[in-house]
Amino acid sequence: MEQPEVSWRAMTPKDIDEVVALAEVVHPGFFEERAVFAERLQLFPIGARILEREGLAIGYALSHPWERGKVPCLNSLLGGIPGNAETYYIHDLALLPIARGKRAAGRLVRALAFLAKELGFPSMSLVAVNGSRVFWEKQGFHVVDLPALSEKLASYEATAVLMERQLQ
Repeated sequence: MEQPEVSWRAMTPKDIDEVVALAEVVHPGFFEERAVFAERLQLFPIGARILEREGLAIGYALSHPWERGKVPCLNSLLGGIPGNAETYYIHDLALLPIARGKRAAGRLVRALAFLAKELGFPSMSLVAVNGSRVFWEKQGFHVVDLPALSEKLASYEATAVLMERQLQ
C-alpha cells in the first residue's frame, strides 16, 4: 500500500490555530502562547513552514535570524529581529508521530540551510529538546557549551542544549 505524500508549504496566519494544536501534542512541556507563534510568522514569514499530508497539517517549523550564542526565552515575544543577527535560528521543528520517518525533517533542515546561506548567515543554531540531540547531530549540528546560558537552557528542560551548524 502506497503511503500518502507529505510536503512542506509556506505557513500563513490562518495556520496559527493548527500550529498551536500541534505544539500542544508534540511539545506539551514547552507551552507557548498563540501570540508567540503569530509573532514569529509575522516577523519572518519565509522561515515559517507547515508540513501537510492530504491537506492536513502534521508538522510545522518556525525559524528566523538571531544573535549568535543567545537563546530566546520560551513563551516570549521577540519584539523584532535583531539588526545584529549573526545566525539563523530554528525556533521549532515539530512533527506528529505520523509524520516521522518520512525524511521531511531532514528535507526542511536542508532547505533552511540553503536559505540561511542565501541570506549570508555563517551558521544555524537551535536549542535541542525532547531527546532530539541525535537527530540534530545527524543534520550537522554540534553542542555549543556556553556556561552563561546554563540557567536559560535549564528553563527549557534539564537536558536542553544549544547546538550550532557552520554553513560556510
